[in-house]
Amino acid sequence: MKSMQGLLHKTSLQEARERRQASLAAISVAGQKRTWPSDDTDPSRPPPAPHGTVQFQRASSLPAALGRLSASGIVQLRESASLDLGHPADDLPSQLVANFASLGIKQIYPWQKNCLRGPGLLDGDKNLVYCAPTGGGKSLVADLLMLKRIMREPGTKALLVLPYVALVQEKVRWLRNVVQGLQPPAESLPADDRQSPWRRRADQGVIRVVGFFGGGKVRATWDDFDIGVCTLEKARQPNISSWILADANALINTAIDDCSIPRLRAVVLDELHMVDDDHRGYLLELIATKLLSLEQPVQIRGMSAALPNMNLMAEWLNAHCYETRYRPVPIEEHLVYGGKVHAARSSHSLARTRGQLSSQDITEGRATPLRQIQNSAHKEFSDPVLNAVVSLAYETTSTGFGSLVFAGSRAICESDARWISRVMPEPHQLCPALLDKRMDLLSDLRSLSTGVDPVLEETVLYGVAFHRRVPFVLAVETNSDADAGLTSEERDLIAAAYDSGTILICVATCSLAAGINLPARRVILHNARMGRELIGPSMLRQMRGRAGRQGKSPVGETYLCCREGDLEQVLELMHADIPEVLSCLNTENRRIQRYVCEGAALFAFANLAGRALLEVISIRLATGRESIRDYFSRSLRAYSHGTEFVYKCLESSLDEVQSMGLAATSGGSENFIPTQLGKAIVASAIDPDDGIFVHKELTRALRAFVMNGEMHILYVFTPVQDFGIAVNWQVFCNKMEALDESGLRVLSFIGIKPTAILKLAQGGSLKETTEEEREVARVYRRFYLALQLQDLYNEVPIHVVSRKYDMARGAVQTLSQTCQGFAAGMIKFCVQMGWGVMAAALDHYSDRLMAGARTDLLALATIPFIKSRTARVFWESGYRSVAAIANANAKELLPVLMQAQPNKIRLKAQNDEKLEEKMLAKAEVISAAANRLWQSQMQAEIDLE
Repeated sequence: MKSMQGLLHKTSLQEARERRQASLAAISVAGQKRTWPSDDTDPSRPPPAPHGTVQFQRASSLPAALGRLSASGIVQLRESASLDLGHPADDLPSQLVANFASLGIKQIYPWQKNCLRGPGLLDGDKNLVYCAPTGGGKSLVADLLMLKRIMREPGTKALLVLPYVALVQEKVRWLRNVVQGLQPPAESLPADDRQSPWRRRADQGVIRVVGFFGGGKVRATWDDFDIGVCTLEKARQPNISSWILADANALINTAIDDCSIPRLRAVVLDELHMVDDDHRGYLLELIATKLLSLEQPVQIRGMSAALPNMNLMAEWLNAHCYETRYRPVPIEEHLVYGGKVHAARSSHSLARTRGQLSSQDITEGRATPLRQIQNSAHKEFSDPVLNAVVSLAYETTSTGFGSLVFAGSRAICESDARWISRVMPEPHQLCPALLDKRMDLLSDLRSLSTGVDPVLEETVLYGVAFHRRVPFVLAVETNSDADAGLTSEERDLIAAAYDSGTILICVATCSLAAGINLPARRVILHNARMGRELIGPSMLRQMRGRAGRQGKSPVGETYLCCREGDLEQVLELMHADIPEVLSCLNTENRRIQRYVCEGAALFAFANLAGRALLEVISIRLATGRESIRDYFSRSLRAYSHGTEFVYKCLESSLDEVQSMGLAATSGGSENFIPTQLGKAIVASAIDPDDGIFVHKELTRALRAFVMNGEMHILYVFTPVQDFGIAVNWQVFCNKMEALDESGLRVLSFIGIKPTAILKLAQGGSLKETTEEEREVARVYRRFYLALQLQDLYNEVPIHVVSRKYDMARGAVQTLSQTCQGFAAGMIKFCVQMGWGVMAAALDHYSDRLMAGARTDLLALATIPFIKSRTARVFWESGYRSVAAIANANAKELLPVLMQAQPNKIRLKAQNDEKLEEKMLAKAEVISAAANRLWQSQMQAEIDLE
C-alpha cells in the first residue's frame, strides 16, 4: 500500500513538472537580466484588474499575460526623525539649529530626548537631577533647557556653575559659538539691555555669554550678561566704579541684596556630586538652598556622572530625576599586573565580585590574561609598572591615536613624560608637516613671558607633554604637589595641541580627570594612587570616562597598571560601589576630625555653617529665628540627617556668630542683624575665621601704616591663605636682610621678629601648638608670600620668582591672580567698615597689581597683548602712551614685539618667517585696540569740556 501511494505521488509530481517545462520551453529566460518596459501602454502588459476583483491565470500563460505584482512599500518609522534638533516639537530657532550643526551636533540621543520630555522641564516648572556617564552627552541637555528658557523670556538670566576655571573658559567659548547670530525681537528686550555695550558685541550676537572666574580680567556686572558661566571659587572682579564679587554664590548674594534676583530663571549645577567636597561642597549646598528658599521661578538643573543616591538629591531639590548608562562609544577596561593584561569585564577573568576573585587568581594564572607585555632590555624600564605604562602609550601612538596617562604626583607626571618621549620617534623621522606643528608649539611655549617648563622643552618635539591643573585656591588643596606646576598659558597651549593631534600623549595628574575635556582613545593609569592614598571609586570612574569620545575614536580603552602590594586593594576598588553623596557638613568631614564628642561635632558643624548663616542674615533672606530654621530645613543636611539635628546645630551657630561679633539681636527681639564686621566679611567673600584675622591685621595697620614704601600695602593685598607652601627660611632670611628701612618697620608693626627668622634659617622649627602660635605662623607665611608679590609687582618675571623662592611657576602665577581678587575684597572690606582712607590707599595700588607693572606702564598695560615685560620694552622703545601706539602702524610695531620675545627656536629659515607672520598679526591687534582706546579717551575728554 505504501509503495503504491509513493508511486502515485511520484507520478503526479512528474506530470506537473513535465507540463510546466513544456509551457516554458519556447521562451526560457533563465540566467538573463530581465527588463520591463516603463511605458504603461505596452500591449504585452495586462490591463489592471478592477477593484474588488481577483483574477487567476494558469501557469502556462504567465510569461505573456500575467500582470506583475508590486511589493509593499516599507515605511521607515525613524525614531531618529524625532531626534533631529530641528524637529518641530523642540521649537528651536533655525539659527540655533544651524549653530549646533556647525559644531557637529545635528541630533540628540534617545535618552536625551526622553530626559527633556520629563514632566514640566521644557516649561521650566520642574527642577531636574540627572546622571549620565562621562562622554554620554549630559551637558547638551542642560544647554538646551537653559537656552530655551532665556529665549522664551528675553531679558532673563541663567547661571552655569562649574568646578574649575579651565571648564569655565572652555564652556564660554562653546556657548558663544552656540548663540552666534541669534536675534530675538528688539522690542522684547528691556530698554536698558538695548543700550548695553555688552549687548552690541557682534561676536556674541544678542545673547551675552560672560565668564566669571578667578584671575580673569572681565569687567562685567549682573546687568552685563544673559548667561553667566561661573566657578565655585571665591574670585572678585573689578567694576568700573566699584569692586563686585564674581563667583556664583556671591553673584546670587548680590542679586538677592539689590532685588534683581527675579530676572534669574535657570541655574545649572555641574558635577553635583561635589556637594560633598570637603572644601567647596558647602558652596554648592548654599547656592541650591538659597534658590529653593526664594520662591522664584528659578529652574535648577543638577547633573553628574556619579550620583548613587540620586533619589535623595532629587527629593532635596524637588526635582524630576533621570538616569542613563548610555555611552555612545564603548569602553574596554583592563587591569595590568606583572606585565599581564587582563580584561576587567570579561566573564572568564575579572567580572566577579571581590569575594570570588583574589590576587592569587591573577598571580597563579587562574584568571587568564589577554596579552603579555614583554620585559624590557633596558634597565631604565625594569619596573614592570613603568614598563607597562611606556609600552601601552607607545602602542597607542603607533596606531595614530592619542592617549592620556594619569599619574599620582607631580614628580611621577614629569618622569613619565620624559621616559615615554625616550621611546618615541626622533623628530627628523617625522613628516615635515607634523614636525612644523610641534616646532610652532615649542616656539609658542618659549615666547611666553613666564618662560617654558624645562620638561616640556625636552618632550614636546616627541609628541609628549604633561598637563597639571593648578587649583585657584591652593590653600584648600591637600595635594598641592600633585597639582602645582604649569602656568595657565602653558596648559592652554598643551590642551589645544593635544586636541589637534600635534601632541599624542598627555601625562596628567588625577585632578585633570574632572578639570578639562581631553578625550583619548586610551587612558592609562600609572598605579591607582593620588599622592600616598588610593583614589576613590568616583575618581576612578572620572579617569576612565576620559577614554573614547563620539567623533574622536570608535572605542575607548582603559588600562590600570598596579603593583603587587596594591593588587588586593585595586581589585576591591575596581568592584567598589560609588559612595553616597551627602552634605559636606557631616561629622566625618576632614575639617572637623579633631572633634570627637557629639557636642564638639555640633560646634564644628556650627562653625562650618557660620558663613552660611551670616550670609543669610546679611542679605536679609532670613532674619528671624523661625525664618532661619525654615531656610536651613531646605538644606541637604536636613534631608540626610533630619531637621532636629540641624536645629541643634543652628542654635550653636547663632551663639557662635554672636560671640564672634558678626551678628546681634535687634532690640532684644528674635530678629538678627549683621554687625558692621559681619557685613564686611560677607562683602569680601571670606570665611568668618579669616575675616576676624583680617580685621585684626587691618585694625593694627590703621594705628601704624607704613606709607613711605610698598611693602605694607602688598602685605595687605596678600591672601590670608598660605597656599600649602613650604617656606624656605633661608630665602626668607636673605630677603629680610635686603629690606630697606620702611620694610623693616613693616616687619615690626605686623609682629615678625628678625631673630626668629634667623633661628628658623639655621634649622629651627615654627611652633604651632597653641592658637596664638598658629596665628603668628600665619603672619610669617603671609609675609613670605608678600615678598614674592613684591617681586611680581616690580616686573620680575614669574619664572625668575619661581626659581628664587623654590616654588612651581604655576603656583607663583596663581598667587599673582589670587592677589588681584583678594585685593578687591580688601577694598570692599574697608569700605564696609567705614575706613575710606584705607580703601582709597589700597585702590590706588590695585591697578599696578592688576597690570603687574610699575606706575609708568599702567596706561600701556590696558592694551591687549601688552603686559608687564612687553609694556617695558614698548616704553624703552619710545612708545610711552596709548596715543603713540595708536598712531603707529603694525609694521612699525613689529620690531618692538620681536624684541620683547624670549629666545626662539629656529632650526629653519621658514621658522623666522612664521614667527614674523604671527607677530605681525599680533601687532595689528595691538594697533587696532590702541586706536579704540585712544578714541575712547578723546571722546571722554570732549564730553568733559
